[in-house]
Amino acid sequence: MRNIKVILGSMMLLFVLSACNKDETEKVSIMLDWYPNAVHSFLYVAEEKGYFEDEGIELDIQFPANPTDPINLAAAGKVTMGITYQPDVIIAKTEQDIAVKSVGVLVRSPLNHLGFLDESGINSPKDLEGKTIGFTGIPLNEAMVETMMETDGADFNSVTMVDVGFELSSSIVSEKADAAIGMYINHEFPMLEYEGYNPGHIDPTDYGVPSFYELLVVTSDDTWTKEQDNIEAFWRAARKAFDDMENDPDEALSILLKHQDKANFPLIEEVEKESLSILLPKMKSNGEFGVQDEEVWKVTADWMTKAGLLSKEANLDGIFVNVKE
Repeated sequence: MRNIKVILGSMMLLFVLSACNKDETEKVSIMLDWYPNAVHSFLYVAEEKGYFEDEGIELDIQFPANPTDPINLAAAGKVTMGITYQPDVIIAKTEQDIAVKSVGVLVRSPLNHLGFLDESGINSPKDLEGKTIGFTGIPLNEAMVETMMETDGADFNSVTMVDVGFELSSSIVSEKADAAIGMYINHEFPMLEYEGYNPGHIDPTDYGVPSFYELLVVTSDDTWTKEQDNIEAFWRAARKAFDDMENDPDEALSILLKHQDKANFPLIEEVEKESLSILLPKMKSNGEFGVQDEEVWKVTADWMTKAGLLSKEANLDGIFVNVKE
């Protein structure tokens, strides 16, 4: 009888341990495109409200050391996912044969606008002729200016492009440049207004640049095969948190501010509030958050080819997947 009790007790223990193992969370990592700011609010909302935990995952939010880290580390399987830019994904897959795919879109149209101060007298790309334009040295930004000017009947060869690094706002304030490309309407412009300046901007999609996806979440083909369930769980939690963010932006902002990186990228509440109001309409389409459209990939790739950003025929095979609800 004692042996039977021991055996039954052991069986019960194994059953309990097995049940506990099923309740364990899976570790999932995501690398942001930069330090925490308004666009990432939904992640912190989901984390604080336990939405990731409810889906059986533990999310590790990481910050990049340089702008290329999110796509490179995601492609290498060093992180589960990374937040990056649609043109960079097309270049990586086409030019470098990197097996990377987008698993969801965060911002559905360019945040990158041409910026200047109101007193510059710039109202359209035609007004840029003979002027100096600051940029970050990225070919994409140069191509955007060229397309905008050509569409407006202006001579791109008449402008002087100056690499100012990430000092875009200060380049126009100091008059080192008459205008700058690469300025984000949800960050640089609210910040300039906060500092007392009157900035103006031109939306590149008004002048021939396609309305490409600004921010995407990417993973490697290999990671997708191995961790599809975890990535789908991530998106279920993310969509729930986005709905909360949309319904109560002030709550989302307060949660974000608690998670800001004060040492490296302190946030200004007034600026982030304006940023969030700009972002929300750009993060959802037809009532859906995260869903991608094949046509946007084709149009963006065609423009990149025409603009000389691709030396090969664009490889869009398996470049994105829409995660099911």
